[in-house]
Amino acid sequence: MATITSVSPLAPESFPDLPVVNGVRFATVAAGVRYQGRTDVMLAVLDPGTSVAGVFTKSATRSAPVLDCQAKLGGAADGPAAILVNSGNSNAFTGHYGQTSVREITDAVARISGVASERVFTASTGVIGEPLPHDRIVQKLGELNDALDADRIEDAAQAIMTTDTFAKGASAQVEVDGQTVTIAGIAKGSGMIAPDMATMLVYIFTDAVVAQNSLQTLLSELTDTTFNCITVDSDTSTSDSLMLCATSASGVNAGGSSAFANALHDVMLDLAHQVVRDGEGATKFVEIRVTGAASDADAKIHGMAIANSPLVKTAIAGEDPNWGRVVMAIGKSGAAADRDLLSIRFGETLVAENGWVSPDYREEDAAAHMKGQSLVISVDLGLGKGNATVWTCDLTHGYIDINSDYRS
Repeated sequence: MATITSVSPLAPESFPDLPVVNGVRFATVAAGVRYQGRTDVMLAVLDPGTSVAGVFTKSATRSAPVLDCQAKLGGAADGPAAILVNSGNSNAFTGHYGQTSVREITDAVARISGVASERVFTASTGVIGEPLPHDRIVQKLGELNDALDADRIEDAAQAIMTTDTFAKGASAQVEVDGQTVTIAGIAKGSGMIAPDMATMLVYIFTDAVVAQNSLQTLLSELTDTTFNCITVDSDTSTSDSLMLCATSASGVNAGGSSAFANALHDVMLDLAHQVVRDGEGATKFVEIRVTGAASDADAKIHGMAIANSPLVKTAIAGEDPNWGRVVMAIGKSGAAADRDLLSIRFGETLVAENGWVSPDYREEDAAAHMKGQSLVISVDLGLGKGNATVWTCDLTHGYIDINSDYRS
């Protein structure tokens, strides 16, 4: 597997100081699943009464852990729950061996932790098509269970990384009915990032009381404007999993609270942005704003067409304000567009309008914007009130370097 030698230039200065979420404990271990000399397995155990919601990849070649998690969601929440994640091997495209590995791991976690096997959720991330050496994980479960601690969420974030160059975390605390509710989450993702969902694993925990059906509805809605609005390379993983767990430890009922929903949205968007900022080989973080579309759905189609275009992304990497490539991406998207109503901005600079370059356009102004690390490309279709915002990164030779020898 390609060795990542430096941290992304778009990375935050440090991992955030995440607050403890009562009702969940973490442990990590080096099991040697694929990597040597680093932690590669994370276990989280959640208190009885925890509601668990999830959204997963829509890939037709979903991994065995994803299929198992999907089958288990919506069950009774009276007992404890557990999440086990390994990096280095995705346990995808492994046939009945993959199912056996999931069963061996979930049954072993159940025996050691006292969590019912139907409440044990697993995820695997890494190389596709190789049997998961689940025995290496099972052998470490006793050690993991003994090391569980509420203050080890940063260790958990590090254990689930593959080609990530930095661990990702975000949190919020919000007042609901005069009482404080805590939210904290971790994510991994760097390449194979595109909606449905975007290889990405995300685990978010809150001490709020939220019924499972309400939690699931909220998570699905917020995913559409966060994790399903990012792309690094247009490729959808077999293993994408986003799980939201409400432990109920605070005793505060946050179901139906707009303040809680807004805080959760902020945490999810923060994590989604961090995934893009760690895009394989990325040097630019790009926000694409589309307005004036015939519908919100059309706006998102246009935005993703721009964000996924190799020509747009390589122009961004070269700091070239090539607005013609944006026009090309809009034209090929399949959503409604009218050349003569279109306007494009790079940052604050109006580049094109009314089907032609703006008469006041100066290339040096747009070029200056392109030299920054955080860029904004704005498009107005002039057709209606539909709008969407998506986020991506540039495409550099670093992406090729990482993926050309990923399995070696």
